[in-house]
Amino acid sequence: MTYQINYCTKNLNADFLILASGLGGHASFWQPQIAALTQHFHVLSYDQEGCHADSMALPKQYSMTDLAKQLVQILAQEKIQHFHFIGHAIGGFIGAELAVLLRSSETTCLSLTCINAWNELDPHTSKCFEARIHLLKSAGSEAYVRAQGLFLYPPAWISKNYEHLNTLENIQLEDFPPTQNVLKRIDAAQKFRINEQHIQALQHSQLHFIANQDDFLVPVQKSSDLQQQFGHGQLTVLETGAHASTVTRAELLNKTILQFFQPHFMQMTAS
Repeated sequence: MTYQINYCTKNLNADFLILASGLGGHASFWQPQIAALTQHFHVLSYDQEGCHADSMALPKQYSMTDLAKQLVQILAQEKIQHFHFIGHAIGGFIGAELAVLLRSSETTCLSLTCINAWNELDPHTSKCFEARIHLLKSAGSEAYVRAQGLFLYPPAWISKNYEHLNTLENIQLEDFPPTQNVLKRIDAAQKFRINEQHIQALQHSQLHFIANQDDFLVPVQKSSDLQQQFGHGQLTVLETGAHASTVTRAELLNKTILQFFQPHFMQMTAS
């Protein structure tokens, strides 16, 4: 298990905040958020199973439950008993599954923030996954990696950051995981559905749903669907940033995340 904790130096008694990335699965995805979030939290980020070139093959039947079990082990190892959770896309599903696994334990998910996630797969997102699967199977990892930016970033951002994006893609290709692992993770994402277990497990947790109006991969209304299914929580829609707004609009996203926690910070100060 590869994970890291960036501690809040301003408050040794700060709460823990866990960051779970999307399909890429790497802790480095959250680098634009670390400095802002460690002003208030001990921040734990981690690499998900099967996401590196030297990774072992994932089990034949692989699901979000398996992804959440990895975090159960990390929480136990670090003796973390309550935490906040932020997940991007399938990272939000990991948070929901984790809450279910922890229901009978003393460990508590205080809040869950889902960025550009969904309650169940939208036909448009399914179509995007089909295209990516076809590219990977028929043309290989380079075609898959070179095309994925079209699903993640706004056109104007790609135009302005083309050379940087090309460098990032080259790095990703050097550490591209086994094809079957990628396909199993996509399959797990496609099959995931929010159900009554998730709703019950998170009924006392604070929920925040963040969506980007221009997200090409996940239609913006899916965050609203997610909020409605849970029956509570705050919905924030950002006008720009596309699917990977953690990168393209990092400052705005960081501000949005921290604004949600303001009542919590005030309560902590009062106590």
